[in-house]
Amino acid sequence: MTIYSTRISFNAIHKKITFALFKNKETGIMVLLDISHVTKFIETLYSWIWSPALVGLCLLSALYFSLRTRFVQVRRFGEMFRLLFSTDKKEKTGITSFQAFAMALSGRVGTGNIVGVATAIGFGGPGAIVWMWVIAFFGAGSAFVEATLAQIFKENHNGQFRGGPAYYIEKGLHSTFFGCVFAVITAIACGIFMPPVQCNGIALSMSQSFGIAPWIVGIAVALLIALVIIGGVKRIAKVAQIVAPFMAILYILLSIVVLIVHYQLVPSVFAEMLRSAVGAGPLGSAILGSTISWGVKRGIYSNEAGQGTGPIVAAAAKVSHPVKQGLVQAFSVYIDTLLVCTATAMMILACQTYNIIDNVQMTASGETTVTYLQQNPDAPDGEPGVFYTISAISTIIGKRAAGDLVSIALFFFAFTTIMAYYYYAETNLVYLFSRFRRRQLRRMKKEGRSPEALEQEKEELERADRVFGDDRSEKIVIWTLRICTITTVFVGSLTSSGVTWTLGDIGVGAMAWINLVAILLLSPKALQALRNYEKDKKQGVEPNFDPSDLGIENADFWEKD
Repeated sequence: MTIYSTRISFNAIHKKITFALFKNKETGIMVLLDISHVTKFIETLYSWIWSPALVGLCLLSALYFSLRTRFVQVRRFGEMFRLLFSTDKKEKTGITSFQAFAMALSGRVGTGNIVGVATAIGFGGPGAIVWMWVIAFFGAGSAFVEATLAQIFKENHNGQFRGGPAYYIEKGLHSTFFGCVFAVITAIACGIFMPPVQCNGIALSMSQSFGIAPWIVGIAVALLIALVIIGGVKRIAKVAQIVAPFMAILYILLSIVVLIVHYQLVPSVFAEMLRSAVGAGPLGSAILGSTISWGVKRGIYSNEAGQGTGPIVAAAAKVSHPVKQGLVQAFSVYIDTLLVCTATAMMILACQTYNIIDNVQMTASGETTVTYLQQNPDAPDGEPGVFYTISAISTIIGKRAAGDLVSIALFFFAFTTIMAYYYYAETNLVYLFSRFRRRQLRRMKKEGRSPEALEQEKEELERADRVFGDDRSEKIVIWTLRICTITTVFVGSLTSSGVTWTLGDIGVGAMAWINLVAILLLSPKALQALRNYEKDKKQGVEPNFDPSDLGIENADFWEKD
């Protein structure tokens, strides 16, 4: 995922924060509420959700999907690339496979690919990157299954395909309740908590590199985001298909230049990564637990496999068979982790601009104290972050130019991520609104409304489903989300990430829990689709998907007339 976490205790940071509730005008007594209990609850909730159980579930489910699909992410690797540029020309609705790939890449490639990788190395050592590779390799199996399911159970909504976990939980598991729970969590996390974190990173980097005031950066980013998201999924897809691949390629090329300059160190870097991954590095097994934990968590954050956001974009693509988009989304996991994240890691490790940190604490005076397990002379002091990457690039172009270059990369990575967040939130709001309207209709039937009133309500519901934004109430909901996203982006440029960061992490973890359980239960349907696809390919015919032939119910879009 494109947000990242640190070990700083929120109790330590917020222990003395208080809120003024009201002031008595006569006595002048200020009534204060200590929120240390609130922050403690947030920190506890975070530790529960992001427990070793979730890490284990991600790993085991990814391994399970890889085995059940007979490592489709390896067997069909060449086909993954070819399908990037294919689309269903007969279908006028939806976006192309490449646009869906670019939108997914926008969500996966963000500030975490620069800052988060440095954090993983700082707290987990070089071996954390190997565990990121492991989760990416097996996670591609999870990405394949969830994207295929999203295609199977997608819906048509005024020239836009809508789908994702909320849809396949309802249609596949017959649970509207858990579909709505997932949709609410996603809408809040992606629409409110995650965008300001990304903009905060943009504002800080631009302020430090170019001296631009954060509020000016906030206004600029908010206006640019508004221009994109107001145009809907079509405009988001068009921007993503240009910006996301372009910036990823440039960033990878930059890392290659850095590695060429330090080519003599590359073999030893790989050897150190492998040793550290199994506890055989200079620190031995002292940090092996942290190495695995940080590598797996960073892998989950970064590539989003199993988290439930990837299938939201996958459902928007127009393809002739669900498996095609499943393969495309599996490929995007490789691009994010095996290329972009590895590019950052190799630069930092080859230039030795990193430290391995034991602990970060906040003193009573508010200063941060960092203790190290290993400290390199060329690494910047303090917490791990973007300065690791800047220091690595500065070895060839100087510190000032390196800072400017990384700031520009952060801007584009974070900007496209905000676009993806908005689309995730919008799709789930559309889901919630349509289900609310259907519930209203069922309630009217129970109340014994007249047939005429029921028919009128049914027609309005069908029109709202068929014509996006035609229903006034739905239009208000979508515009409220747009205004909220634009506002939180601006606010994020002026405030510290703080608790918002952690709340976003909690939302991501909760989404992962729900989605992983759902795709494990629904995986037989994705496997049926895969067998159907490979059977047709083996016979030399264009794969044809008919859910009724496979015994898959509620796949309304694919059902033949």
